[in-house]
Amino acid sequence: MSFEPALQVDGALKTFGKQGSGFALPFRKRSNGQATSNGATNGHLDGKSKQTVAVNRVSFSVPRGEIFGVLGPNGSGKSTLIRLIATLLIPDGGQINVFGHDVVKDPMAAQRLLNRVSVEASFFKKLSPMENLLYGARLYGVGASTARAQAKSILLRLGLEEKAIFQPMEEMSRGMQQKVAIARAFLTHPILLLLDEPTTGLDPRSKREVQAFVRELRDTHDATILLTTHDMMEADILCDRIAIIDGGNIVALDTPANLKQRIPQTNGHVPSLEEVFLQLTGKKLVTEDQVA
Repeated sequence: MSFEPALQVDGALKTFGKQGSGFALPFRKRSNGQATSNGATNGHLDGKSKQTVAVNRVSFSVPRGEIFGVLGPNGSGKSTLIRLIATLLIPDGGQINVFGHDVVKDPMAAQRLLNRVSVEASFFKKLSPMENLLYGARLYGVGASTARAQAKSILLRLGLEEKAIFQPMEEMSRGMQQKVAIARAFLTHPILLLLDEPTTGLDPRSKREVQAFVRELRDTHDATILLTTHDMMEADILCDRIAIIDGGNIVALDTPANLKQRIPQTNGHVPSLEEVFLQLTGKKLVTEDQVA
């Protein structure tokens, strides 16, 4: 039995913008196997640089079979981190391994083991959910007959009506389209699933259906899941451990229960995960729906 982690992130760095003079950001080694990252000045590498640090020398390890959450306010770097892991962005420093495969040196091997669902998922809107899923399955080498049966089963499991499976995507609500995006990722049976705010735009019932399916995927298909979300309750009930990221830095990493113990109880009140988040970041989570 291999004890190799599903995901290993060591000193991941990603910056945007032009580099000026005086670039310097030393990497502090981990001391306890958890997560460390060095600070930056006002989101920049130093006072003379025009570069903005999106992910600042972040390190953590995710064992196989874990649901690992990443929480952070808008602009904190969590989606950039997901894109680095998914090979959609190239890190400027550090190393990221997916089941031992370096995402820079061997991206194709990493891509075969993972899939990503994001809030901005795109489709061929004139095609139906079934047609979109069959197209995606073909890209991953899944046969048409197998993909068709699995696609229908997954879409029904996520709460789509059978007639909607064969209607154009452009006629569906955003929430329903997001369910199709989740089904498309599940269809390839990834062993590392990256869920970037997957339930944004879904009604409460649809959220519960997706959350139940996430647990099922982990428990019955041996999948490892990395989840970013603005829903504190979702993070609390789904995640085995949570990293809170702010300004590109991990400011805390622990189980939900241990994170909530960081705030003393007052008058018998048990602190919520949201209260922990507010204390550590000083910021409220603002969802895309709230901005709109």
